[in-house]
Amino acid sequence: MAQAVEEWYKQMPIITRSYLTAAVVTNIGCSLDIISPHNLYLNPILVVKQYQFWRLVTNFLYFRKMDLDFMFHMFFLARYCKLLEENSFRGRTADFFYMLLFGATMLTGIVLIGGMIPYLSESFAKIIFLSNSLTFMMVYVWSKQNPFIHMSFLGLFTFTAAYLPWVLLTFSVIVGASAWVDLLGMIAGHAYYFLEDVYPRMTGRRPLRTPSFIKALFADDPVVVARPENVRFAPPPVEELHQD
Repeated sequence: MAQAVEEWYKQMPIITRSYLTAAVVTNIGCSLDIISPHNLYLNPILVVKQYQFWRLVTNFLYFRKMDLDFMFHMFFLARYCKLLEENSFRGRTADFFYMLLFGATMLTGIVLIGGMIPYLSESFAKIIFLSNSLTFMMVYVWSKQNPFIHMSFLGLFTFTAAYLPWVLLTFSVIVGASAWVDLLGMIAGHAYYFLEDVYPRMTGRRPLRTPSFIKALFADDPVVVARPENVRFAPPPVEELHQD
């Protein structure tokens, strides 16, 4: 059993493995009182005035108490982050990292702007961890890119992947989680899907092109081209044979 888990963990692509590891370590550390959630949550005042910039990252790592909702979001993170990185973003690790960076930046911006809007500021002030929202964004992007896959929810009913975010949103409400958190993830996911998949087809322009400095951080995966059996390639020209 332990060997199977280790093998499953090692086979994860780099971004999924790194994010999942950071999230699990952070939540275990908080559960054991090694790390205080008060040092992790998003606080714009502390970020700006006391230069606690790490909060812009750590609020995406903590999933609050380790309950049923936590287990589901860990499953979503491990499954859909892995599916996106291995399929839609195969060989494009930098693009996948940029998608997460775009989502994290947009979610942070929505919460900060929403906190300044009358009648909404109180609701947004309660959103101090955006880990669930970022996870839900990945679920939304995957569902938009694979809308016709048939799925089953706990064996109770079947549906296509296009409705997966709405099914999970309903489940979150049933178990008592905040609907706002998942809705933010859907908004960020739809913004990415529109700018990356829909808008380029409409205009021929791609506004979310990954910057070169981010691409420089990740080596492209080698592409292996399989050679068909019983196929002979033409010999090189005679001139090349006599060049040595």
